[in-house]
Amino acid sequence: MTETLWHRHLSSAAFGYVVLLLTTHAGLLAWSATRHSPTFNEPGHLVAGLTHWEFGRFEVYRVNPPLVHYVAAMPVMLAGYNDDWSGFYDSPGARPEFKMGNDFIRANGERSIWLFTLARWACIPFSLIGGLSCFFWSRELWGSNLSGLISLFLWCLEPNILAHGELITPDCAASAFGLASGYLFWRWLTWPTWRRSIAAGAVMGLALLSKTSWIILFGLWPLLWILWMCTESHRAKAPSFRISECPHTFQRSLSQLAVLLLVALYVVNFGYGFDGSFTRLREFKFVSKALTGLENAGIPGNRFQDSWQGEVPAPVPMQFLRGIDLQKKDFEDFGQPSYLRGEWRNGGWWYYYLYGLAVKTPHGLQLLLLLAIFTLCYQWWQQRLSRTAIASLTKPSNGLGGVIFPAPRDVVVLMTPAVTLLVLVSSQLEFNQHVRYVLPVLGFSFVLVGVTASWFILEPGSLRNHSGPV
Repeated sequence: MTETLWHRHLSSAAFGYVVLLLTTHAGLLAWSATRHSPTFNEPGHLVAGLTHWEFGRFEVYRVNPPLVHYVAAMPVMLAGYNDDWSGFYDSPGARPEFKMGNDFIRANGERSIWLFTLARWACIPFSLIGGLSCFFWSRELWGSNLSGLISLFLWCLEPNILAHGELITPDCAASAFGLASGYLFWRWLTWPTWRRSIAAGAVMGLALLSKTSWIILFGLWPLLWILWMCTESHRAKAPSFRISECPHTFQRSLSQLAVLLLVALYVVNFGYGFDGSFTRLREFKFVSKALTGLENAGIPGNRFQDSWQGEVPAPVPMQFLRGIDLQKKDFEDFGQPSYLRGEWRNGGWWYYYLYGLAVKTPHGLQLLLLLAIFTLCYQWWQQRLSRTAIASLTKPSNGLGGVIFPAPRDVVVLMTPAVTLLVLVSSQLEFNQHVRYVLPVLGFSFVLVGVTASWFILEPGSLRNHSGPV
């Protein structure tokens, strides 16, 4: 009886716990923003945002899209600042942001610390979006408020999220919008409507405006949709299946997927003010070997210059594509050694980011991940036994707390973006730096850990929270 009342209290008070956790998280970020000096990259990100607003140009820090730059620069423009644009220059492969960042600090003196603090505070909502995405996805996926609270707790207090959530670098925003994009895409798969399709596309566009690495979603979402449709076809053959349980039709779902991807593409172009959108490929000057077709990186060229592909218009803004090219050039010829465990090397290690996550995440989180994997395997085994028991007319097992677990395809949709990003980044062996490149992996992991709530739900359905179609 006591446990039942406690579960009901938790369900009714979930909103309060969410507010408490997010308020604590925002407070920690706001306080940390006043205590830590600017990082090496932050001055460049701030001046990039100022040039976006002042001149409508996107050459500065082009390897990162402008969303975080926009937000960070707004309070600085309102507060007023001294400018010095003398360090700007543009050429294939140019990186003027670092000198311009130093010039900004020199021009504003000690007041620049206050300006960086304002810029950091403006970016705190990005991390709050990530926390809310953790809560809602975990709650709906595992069917309980407690699951959502566990995932939210991890987001709000995990050291790496706290470290990057206070900065004006794009990594936390990319983690938040990447997770939110996955959550809305999964909701669209579970019950496809035009509204959900448009919402998923819009947030996918914001993820791409946070970091270009999320361009992988243009390939992942169609692949996961195909997987989902195949499993729908399999379900439709089951004797107990009713057509009302499946809102999917192939033509309708395919049309909505196309709209989703087009909306994302539109948001990306809109974020750049359609600057250089649909420029023909032959008009670019690239510097990566992949896009120049030359043997050495850093030499301007264009492999499409004399081919029919050169006439194809790039469906993204000019600086978005140039930023991808410049980032690829760094992965081909960075020019600086990498360091790991006392060893310097020209090149990197395939396990660098796995090792970095292992030493930079709390052991408690690592144990929770192992428990989550065990819980999934155990519950799916229990459900298989239940189906066997039903077939033999014996009483099936309730499993853990009576919670009905989602199908494996739901977990595949959850973890595929994280695994793909980790593999992609780890495969770039020219250099290894900054575990923040795989920071988005953490949010998806926090949602996965939400499954461990099933060990604490003793009464079937006491924490269930169903989500109907929207």
